[in-house]
Amino acid sequence: MAAANGALKMATTSQAYLEGDKVKETKSLIAELCRHFYNQGWVSGTGGSITIKVHDESVPKSEQLIVMSPSGVQKERMVDEDMYIMASDGSILSAPVAKPTPHKPPKCSDCAPLFMKAYLMRNAGAVIHSHGMESCLVTMLNPLAKEFRITHMEMIKGIQGHGYYDELVVPIIENTAYERELTESLAEAIKAYPKTTAVLVRNHGIYVWGDSWISAKTQSECYHYLFDAAIKLHQLGIDWTTPAHGPIQNAKISALAPNGSIKPSRRCIVLDIEGTTTPISFVTEVLFPYARNNVGRHLDATYDSAETQQDIKLLRAQVQQDLENGVAGAVCIPADDAGKMEVIAALVANVEAMIKADRKITALKELQGHIWQTGFQNNELEGLVFDDVPAALGKWTALGVKVYIYSSGSRLAQRLLFGHTKHGDLRKFLYGFFDTTVGNKRETKSYAEITASLGVDNPSEILFVTDVYQEATAAKAAGLEVIISIRPGNGPLPDSHEFRTVKSFSEI
Repeated sequence: MAAANGALKMATTSQAYLEGDKVKETKSLIAELCRHFYNQGWVSGTGGSITIKVHDESVPKSEQLIVMSPSGVQKERMVDEDMYIMASDGSILSAPVAKPTPHKPPKCSDCAPLFMKAYLMRNAGAVIHSHGMESCLVTMLNPLAKEFRITHMEMIKGIQGHGYYDELVVPIIENTAYERELTESLAEAIKAYPKTTAVLVRNHGIYVWGDSWISAKTQSECYHYLFDAAIKLHQLGIDWTTPAHGPIQNAKISALAPNGSIKPSRRCIVLDIEGTTTPISFVTEVLFPYARNNVGRHLDATYDSAETQQDIKLLRAQVQQDLENGVAGAVCIPADDAGKMEVIAALVANVEAMIKADRKITALKELQGHIWQTGFQNNELEGLVFDDVPAALGKWTALGVKVYIYSSGSRLAQRLLFGHTKHGDLRKFLYGFFDTTVGNKRETKSYAEITASLGVDNPSEILFVTDVYQEATAAKAAGLEVIISIRPGNGPLPDSHEFRTVKSFSEI
């Protein structure tokens, strides 16, 4: 293996490869993109930069060569010969030849160490550094903010891993006198925000990366659009951070402690669904039976789709684990060559057993969500919430409190439930959805993970509302404020529990 890697490295660093078509194409592409970005106002005044890996399917991405634009040059006038070629570890293999006065001596981009962090930590295929005015101004709207947040904007869909209903969060790091001094703070932001594909630098610009130059370019355009939208909404007095995009509110919610002192202002409310926003009976008597009665039909109709094949893959892994652990009701799922109907029959048997046992496992919840999706789309299902829920969601949102959902049901199932109610689409009040992929709801670390995702300074700024004592205990141990929901059909609580209880969201 070492010999093969050595031979590969020698091949890609040979003079013939460095002068080959793939490297030339990448150089030309960077020159073309820089001219385009100059016209966008992203790389004027010699600022900004771009780097792209040389795409070669015969070379592992981690070993591909890197082409990088130089520093301190007129980006709109760059030509292929101005580019630097670097090895995968950042060492320079080829540098441009010096040009006569008034041109400056060639110098590799000051952004190089920051680019390398995106390559090494995110396996990026390209990185763009923009000085676009909107990426600078948006960090100045709130000089103390450590993040830029926006939700319910169509262009969010252009950011990897995000949809219209998601909240886009971009970390902001503080600027320094020299670009290279940003390296460690950028690396810390990349590590702290595993979902992000960009880091803003206050009063400076933005770094954006993607799997390819197309992904990096597309996302850069979407980021700049969203920053521009936030600036213009701010000028209009409209809040871009809330789903409803209502007037900017300066009000904060404070709660009185039993001794009359003021508790820290709440920034977020996280709601459970079953027994909190929605009757338990709706889940047990409507949703579960629908999934159980339609699992065979769903699998048969969608068997060859990528989505269902992924569901089957998850179920196979879960059932194998159940068989090894002696879980009751687990039935061996035959290999695909046994035939579609045999595989479906085994899947149905396992799913029925899982539903009967009310198991909170991702494999089951993902499949249920896809089955329910069909039901909601065909108007065979309608989401149900308690009557006090819509008004409370509207009130909290108007006051600037961000509301999230945390349920054992999949995020898809959560969006379906709140998106199809007799009160209309309630997702406009919700900032995001958490499911068991962040952890079991009865484990403290799950709430610590949610706290980190929401970006609050103190976990006490989050209020968690649930009907389950064990969940309340776990959330409290993570530092969250907790209220237990008392609804018809909910289970009993310990006599000596210490939590505040409410029978309606109007009491919160």
